[in-house]
Amino acid sequence: MASAVWAQTPELPVPNGQPQAFQVYLTGYSYWDNTPPGTVDISHPMRHRFAGGMGTYSNPITIAVGHQIIDGEDILDFAPGTLFYLPRLRKYAMVEDSCGDGSTPQDGPCHTGKKGLIWLDIYVDGVSVEQAVSDACMRDITGIQPVVMDPGPNMSVVVGPVTEGGCFIFPDP
Repeated sequence: MASAVWAQTPELPVPNGQPQAFQVYLTGYSYWDNTPPGTVDISHPMRHRFAGGMGTYSNPITIAVGHQIIDGEDILDFAPGTLFYLPRLRKYAMVEDSCGDGSTPQDGPCHTGKKGLIWLDIYVDGVSVEQAVSDACMRDITGIQPVVMDPGPNMSVVVGPVTEGGCFIFPDP
């Protein structure tokens, strides 16, 4: 079930156990620009203690979503553990982190991306490459892309972290 969200957030689809396809504004974050920078810390660990993953159904990559603080509790736009499939990256990703940085990340723009679409921020890794390499990958993947929420386990996958795996981007399905 979708969490409470800001008024300007687009209407969020509610996970129901069935695959749901829709468009999102996708960006990436890396080891180099995580909060705090140079770490793999995440706010809502589910499958991983730290940001990561190989993009498979059983080992999805960490994804961050918008959030807000309500009565001292960090409420994500999608519940931790929500699973997505990103066809243009051929990766599964799981909500495990909050999008935004600074002392009040919940006040950031991570609820709504371009054209009023839902904003997802995938961890591109970059721990074993120079920052410029992960920065270039993040620029390349940024944009409006299709996703499938609650996907089945048999989607086509390119295994590996986004940056270190080659930062492949495939045509829209």
